[in-house]
Amino acid sequence: MSAVRTEAAVGAIVVAVAIGFMVYVSQFTSLSSDRDGYVLNASFRSIEGVSVGTDVRLAGVKIGTVTDVALNSQSFRADAKFNVIDGVELPDDSAVVISSEGLLGGNFVEILPGGSPLNFAAGDEIEDTQGAVSLISLLLKFVSGGDNEG
Repeated sequence: MSAVRTEAAVGAIVVAVAIGFMVYVSQFTSLSSDRDGYVLNASFRSIEGVSVGTDVRLAGVKIGTVTDVALNSQSFRADAKFNVIDGVELPDDSAVVISSEGLLGGNFVEILPGGSPLNFAAGDEIEDTQGAVSLISLLLKFVSGGDNEG
């Protein structure tokens, strides 16, 4: 009988640890990204390296997450939706840029705040956007002489 109790106790501990892990994951990852915040939209020429779950940062601090990326068949641009946490109010002349974490790092969405006294409301679209810059294209321009003087 003692072996059965030991196995039951070990099983209960495993289940408790699994539940604790799931709670931890849901609190500290993007699984709970829509908890409190508002959605903003932006349209980019190129959104290379950005997908659902990509960080949205302001001054290097994560303030949100990309929630949707889709091709706009009328404008042939990439439309993105992202969630911004409550308490972060962005001026309505802010810009949004696809930035890189470095030479080998991934891309993220960076908000460059403006100076307007008015702020974006939920569902607004950020008009001032800059898409991803292809590192390969820049290297090819550099290698081929970039400037065509002559």
